[in-house]
Amino acid sequence: MPSVKPSTVLGRQLGDELKRLREAAGVSMAEAAEVLECTRAKISRMENGHVPVRAPDLSALMSSYRIEDRETRERLSALARKANRRRRDGWWHQYGSVLGDAYRDQIEMEAICDRVRTYEAQLIPGLLQTPEYGRAVTVASRAWQTPEEIEQFVEVRLSRQKRLTDESPLELWVVLAEGVLRQQVGGASVMRDQLEHVLTMADLPNVTVQIMPFSRGAHAGMFGPYVLMSFPQASSLDLVLTEIPSGNMWVEREPEVAYYRALFDDARKSALPPTESLALIQRTVEGYRS
Repeated sequence: MPSVKPSTVLGRQLGDELKRLREAAGVSMAEAAEVLECTRAKISRMENGHVPVRAPDLSALMSSYRIEDRETRERLSALARKANRRRRDGWWHQYGSVLGDAYRDQIEMEAICDRVRTYEAQLIPGLLQTPEYGRAVTVASRAWQTPEEIEQFVEVRLSRQKRLTDESPLELWVVLAEGVLRQQVGGASVMRDQLEHVLTMADLPNVTVQIMPFSRGAHAGMFGPYVLMSFPQASSLDLVLTEIPSGNMWVEREPEVAYYRALFDDARKSALPPTESLALIQRTVEGYRS
């Protein structure tokens, strides 16, 4: 499995919040450095997610920024602990041998976010994949070689899907290019079962599926898939996971995230409405039966 440079996405999320709170309190970077008796450069590195934020430092900064709300303090402390533990918690830890850092980050973000919006041009998203479809995708990727690794990775996909039906279910909104329905991953029977599964999941009140038909022609989303994650806290920043030729990349700067929000809004408006989309999926299922 290819090595992936460890992501600092959790540290960046914490750093972004600390920067926003510092600026809202009217505290300069130099003044924050005085609080911790450190350099201004260290504050900058904290806010960029490049260095960990220790519990005593976080407590001192929150006091300096006049953060008195208990819920906010506890949330930031929890986020710092998650960032500093380097993903040692969670069900995904048992699959460490088959998970790269970027994918671990994605799973961890799914565990704490409350809404995912995604556009896919080639594949059914992992949150909606059947075991057979997921296995075919995993084999085709050539990133995992042994049967044991492949089966473990499929198990990870299935475990991720529990977020759609747990006590506080994840809201999932998917826009699929029509070609996803036609790409015979695993063969006709696997595709038939996969699309039937999509129809079943789309019955859930928290799952919306739309299809971007071929007839729409050129559109901005056709240049690559992306996942937009939102979090329950009003002060939390959205995150975007996008694919580039060298691997996955997190987009965290607000102007760039805003671009992807607009991109998804354009995609959902251009795609077929949910009812028409599900009808198209059903017709495609019938085609795989013939």
